[in-house]
Amino acid sequence: MEFATEELTQQVARTARDFAAQYIRPHVMEWDEAQHFPHEIFKELGRLGMMGVLVPEEYGGSGLSYIEYVAIIEEIAKVCGAIGLSVAAHNSLCTGHILAFGNEEQKKKYLPALASAQALGAWGLTEANTGSDAGNMACTAVKDGGDWVLNGTKNWITHGISGDIAVVVARTGEPRTKNNATAFVVERGTKGFSGGKKENKLGMRASETAEMIFDNCRIPDANRLGDVGNGFQQALKVLDGGRISIAALSVGIAKGALEAALQYSKERHQFDQPISNFQGISFKLADMATEIAAAELLTLQAADRKNKHLPMTKESAMAKYYASEVAVRAATEAVQIFGGYGYTKDFPVEKFYRDSKLCTIGEGTSEIQKIVIAREVLKD
Repeated sequence: MEFATEELTQQVARTARDFAAQYIRPHVMEWDEAQHFPHEIFKELGRLGMMGVLVPEEYGGSGLSYIEYVAIIEEIAKVCGAIGLSVAAHNSLCTGHILAFGNEEQKKKYLPALASAQALGAWGLTEANTGSDAGNMACTAVKDGGDWVLNGTKNWITHGISGDIAVVVARTGEPRTKNNATAFVVERGTKGFSGGKKENKLGMRASETAEMIFDNCRIPDANRLGDVGNGFQQALKVLDGGRISIAALSVGIAKGALEAALQYSKERHQFDQPISNFQGISFKLADMATEIAAAELLTLQAADRKNKHLPMTKESAMAKYYASEVAVRAATEAVQIFGGYGYTKDFPVEKFYRDSKLCTIGEGTSEIQKIVIAREVLKD
């Protein structure tokens, strides 16, 4: 594997790092406290090409690889996991789904607006009673002449209120039957399509998470992505790439926590010496650094296989599972190293602590990742 050493990758990472330091870091706690979704930030990121990282230049994107994409997510997440989450969801889920399964007309229609962030993307699979049990979804699409009529609700959707273009997977067959779901593009402003309740979350609070509601929402068949009944299979392939996003997000959060803990451990003095001199602290830092390095390698391995169009279901699940658990451990240890200060909002580690937990849940829980990994391992 050759990755993360190219000058282009380093340059892209520096650009993302500088942007995060200048435009995100000063507002992190303000946005978090108010649960403010800073829509304008994503338009700026769009101008830098970071909202269409994987989109080919012919459709208005940057035409970069998954290695550069991982670098961007990591650098942003080191400063704010919530902004990193929104960038990831826009790129890998909504935009990624249209890029992978849209026809030429659909790509030309939607990708330029998404890549420039003139339109913000949302992706709807999850429902209140069907998280991992997506084959039993209640949101339906019924064919009516040349149109489809959507009814139901999607939950826990990133940009569920603010998203301009949504890819929605709806049931078009009987519950729990094979090939019973189909993917559609639904544009904001379509009659019968609205945002619902915005979730009041533990972490990732500057990333909007909300319901999407469909009430006799009529869309043309031209908005259908791929074949009827192929929606769930498409979603699984999209999630393979999406899990790389969450792995990168996790690595970024973990790195942010480690950097803060390292700096504090050198500055905080007890018994006339920095606390980093004490083995109890230095061993924590050693464990954090080692686990983060391993998580990053798993993430880059999955990204490398994705770039080469190789099977990577197992690799992406391993990366997402391990990196997300590492993020939680690293953030927890960072709070411990900060002691009482780590429990306050005056220092960044309490936010890393809150943000990290989502990584073990979103785009498939750690338990689901184990199922996926075990299934793949048992094939060998």
